[in-house]
Amino acid sequence: MALNNSDVLLPCTFTTCIGFQDLQFTWTFNSTEMIYHGRIKSKSSEPFLVGRNPRVEFVGSTTGKDNNISIVLRSVEFSDAGKYTCHVKNPKERNAQHNATIILTVVHKSWGPAAGGGSLCIPGPLSSFSPAVVETDNTVTLIIVGVVGGLIGLLILFMLIKRVVLFIIKKIQDGKKECLVSSSGNDNTENGLAGSKAEEKAPSKA
Repeated sequence: MALNNSDVLLPCTFTTCIGFQDLQFTWTFNSTEMIYHGRIKSKSSEPFLVGRNPRVEFVGSTTGKDNNISIVLRSVEFSDAGKYTCHVKNPKERNAQHNATIILTVVHKSWGPAAGGGSLCIPGPLSSFSPAVVETDNTVTLIIVGVVGGLIGLLILFMLIKRVVLFIIKKIQDGKKECLVSSSGNDNTENGLAGSKAEEKAPSKA
């Protein structure tokens, strides 16, 4: 919420996991009118202006800890009420795009008692005007969830392959044992028959 004829801060910051280069950002009013367009060469350089509305002033900084691309709208009018969208495009992230939308409401500025004994309305510093951010970007969260899901899937696949390999090895070992038992049985049978023949021949010589 902002008071008529006052200056209002429209805050916006962005984050990136791999840094940025030749990043572009814009501010639009009601998704149609561009009121500020800036470009940032790298983290070590401040943004430079591409185009802006004369009543808009850039007050952010991107060389510090926070990537701040906030702006100030001067001498707010009732016609300025609406949606302001901060839009960021980072070529280093394969042109990933992030945005957040702020809804601004403009109210009357009154210096005396309102009709009916209302309270006195006195403008405060810029920081007292805190537009509510109603839309946030969840790209980083989705990337993290996707990576974690992929790792879990690979782990499950590895366990399945391991079980199949162990099952095949067990089957091969069981087959070798059956062959050994069968071979041993044949040898015992042949030995037994030979012994019987020898015993039968012995009495005939006597």
